[in-house]
Amino acid sequence: MRSSFAALVVRDLRLALRQAGDVLTVLAFFVLASVLFPLGVGPEPQMLARIAAGVVWVAALLAAMLSMERLFQTDYEDGALELMVGAPFPLELAVLAKALAHWLTTGLPLILVAPLMGLFLNLDAEGYGPLILALALGTPALSLIGAVGAALVLGARRGGALLSLLILPLFVPVLIFGVGAVEAALTGTSAEPHILVLAAISLGALALAPWPAAAALRQAVE
Repeated sequence: MRSSFAALVVRDLRLALRQAGDVLTVLAFFVLASVLFPLGVGPEPQMLARIAAGVVWVAALLAAMLSMERLFQTDYEDGALELMVGAPFPLELAVLAKALAHWLTTGLPLILVAPLMGLFLNLDAEGYGPLILALALGTPALSLIGAVGAALVLGARRGGALLSLLILPLFVPVLIFGVGAVEAALTGTSAEPHILVLAAISLGALALAPWPAAAALRQAVE
């Protein structure tokens, strides 16, 4: 079972590398969205420093959503999803493998690029550690919640718009506590409560998200 899980993750990673343009599109959107904010609010360093954490988190959240619609779409179109549903391998673990591959190709690159965006937005030095840690703990929840949404809209017309309506409200707690962790560090208070809540959200999503996602996938195949 462990080897099947790893094989599915490796398969999705290879597919992502063959379609590297999708990953680059996510990163390009993240960078462009972060760069556009200073043009809208002005180049004042103090203003940018105050909104830097929120800008990075909002841009990362929106960028991660770009690739969520196709999380299961390719497998649905080429028939691979039917094989997953009928295989002895638990479909819930297949959902976890797909979400992990999505995080490795989307969430992890965003985490790596985020400090550069923080530097561009004049983020204070005290905020970099909490920002990276919050993204590392919060972005897995985005991939897991997004997997549920992607499974629910699979095969639907205008699935992208419907997916946004479904999952954006669920992303709000991650956004609030992610930004709160950085703001707490910048104001001299402890970021630990926010970090712990983010970890709890990701663990809760890890435990709960595979079940409704797998149920929705079975329904889509039928």
